[in-house]
Amino acid sequence: MGEIQNSQEYQSFRSSVPQKKLVVDDDDKKEWTMYDTGPRHLKCPLICLPPASGKAEVFFKQLLSLSTAGFRVIAVEYPIYWTMKEFCEGFKRLLDHLQLDKVHIFGASLGGFLAQKFAEYTHKSPRVASLILCNSFYETSIFQQTNSAPTFWMMPALFLKKMVMGNFDKSLTDPEIADSIDFMVEKLDSLSQQELASRLTLNCMNCYVEPQKLSGVEVTIMDVFDDCALSQEVREEMYKCYPNAKRAHLKHGGNFPYLSKSLEVNIFIQIHLKVFDDTQYSAKSVITDVDRPGSSNSVE
Repeated sequence: MGEIQNSQEYQSFRSSVPQKKLVVDDDDKKEWTMYDTGPRHLKCPLICLPPASGKAEVFFKQLLSLSTAGFRVIAVEYPIYWTMKEFCEGFKRLLDHLQLDKVHIFGASLGGFLAQKFAEYTHKSPRVASLILCNSFYETSIFQQTNSAPTFWMMPALFLKKMVMGNFDKSLTDPEIADSIDFMVEKLDSLSQQELASRLTLNCMNCYVEPQKLSGVEVTIMDVFDDCALSQEVREEMYKCYPNAKRAHLKHGGNFPYLSKSLEVNIFIQIHLKVFDDTQYSAKSVITDVDRPGSSNSVE
């Protein structure tokens, strides 16, 4: 087991924040996994969407820290969906089930791409108040896998894991980044072949975002300056797509800064959400002890 898995903070998360399973589709095998922290009365929370390799719990540092600061934070892990429309419909049903009209989304890598596609999908009746796009992209052709994406469903899990892990470079990293990679590899190992194949299909199938449909959405683009899976060229394209976006730059952080540099990431998230303080789309409440994670109020 890696450092993070054994850490007191992670153990505290596992013991104090309940995991929920929800079915919102007709198919009862399609189960969403969810962690919901902070004040339940807030109806415009921050929702965290993981990368292809991750599970909802990879955001445990955000769930613990931001909820203590008065934010409602929900980390979700989506079931097996093979098309973007399926994902968008499923996510919409999840928000309806949770009675959330609008949400803020922190999306990491594929999670950021899905967040943009959902904002685009619902642009006529907006469900997204704002986006924080961490190490993300706006078109899938950058991975040069669009031709093979339709065959992922039948490829062995080992092959798919190698595809993902090809982007994890531990050779030149600081200990915190190396620990974040170990943790993500542990989470990757726990995904089934179908779970991983479906995520990689969404990640690589021929698809792009139409940013003009997101003009009413507040966007922050979060990048790292050290090595990560995305090239500088991809980052520049994102800036062009969202010329009015705020930029949150981290000197170091690797592919998973929400794990390796969570203090900086959490500050950037709070700065992003501050614009919505005192509005109906605030993700923050004046905190009391009963709202803290692990309190008797943290389980519905």
